[in-house]
Amino acid sequence: MMLNVAVQMDPVQTVNIEADTTFMLAMEAQRRGHRLWHHGPENLALEDGELFVRARPLEFRAVKGDHYTLGEAETLKVADHFDVVLMRQDPPFDMAYVTATYLLETVHPKVLVVNDPAEVRNAPEKLFVTAFPGLQPPTVISGDPDILADFHQRHGDVVLKPLHGAAGAGVMRLKADDRNLESLVETFGAINRDPLVMQAFIPAVSEGDKRIILVDGEVAGAINRIPPKGHVRSNLRVGGTAAPAELSQRDLEICATIGPELRRRGLMFVGIDVIGGYLTEINVTSPTGAQQLKQFGGANSAALLWDVIEAKRR
Repeated sequence: MMLNVAVQMDPVQTVNIEADTTFMLAMEAQRRGHRLWHHGPENLALEDGELFVRARPLEFRAVKGDHYTLGEAETLKVADHFDVVLMRQDPPFDMAYVTATYLLETVHPKVLVVNDPAEVRNAPEKLFVTAFPGLQPPTVISGDPDILADFHQRHGDVVLKPLHGAAGAGVMRLKADDRNLESLVETFGAINRDPLVMQAFIPAVSEGDKRIILVDGEVAGAINRIPPKGHVRSNLRVGGTAAPAELSQRDLEICATIGPELRRRGLMFVGIDVIGGYLTEINVTSPTGAQQLKQFGGANSAALLWDVIEAKRR
């Protein structure tokens, strides 16, 4: 079986081949004999109800500083030329991102889009988790300063973050006596009109933020992301350190609760964040951590994903 695979991602020049999950997914596709093409969401075009893309043939290789070759761009009808689209551009989850999901929805599932674009759009990562009561820490999502202030007063030590932020951007801790909330709400409001997320602070974050990867609703494995000393953000992009992790009984319970719903929605490659036994996010846009999981002796989640994709394409 040879599949034509469009990889919708950020510029290939910026890829860190030693850590990037998209690179790992693409390399596994190549190893299986599939043909890769690269494009960004801006290269999609809808004309007379048909989706086209201006894409370039892509070859990746594990050579630092010489990790890719791109061919000449061609304008191709997506439904006729491609079997799979990997939607892997990084957030922010803004209207440009949402529009790309609408465009890709016109060809899915004839062309298998991973993850399902409609379900990605319907599952914002900090909102989707609220669909599973009892799994997350005390949380409020609102743009009303009085509601946020009331939650802060009731819970004391809290974390404030933008609803559609990614990679730890804008995440901050407010202790019980912190008087900066009003100014912070004003600052965020000047940037956009999105609500904010406020959660009770989980002291166990100092021990790490566990990233668990699920493939088609099944657990592939986990890594721990440990924040720098004195910080609350453990994302690898902002200085967190990856470490091996074991799955606790609570972790398995969380995965068993959400796994069937992920599978039903066509969310085939997902990374969830668990801190101190609480589910804090369900990442469906461009989950990371696959390379680190394999480096620590865990499962090859890229291979697991391609097993599922190939089975669906058959």
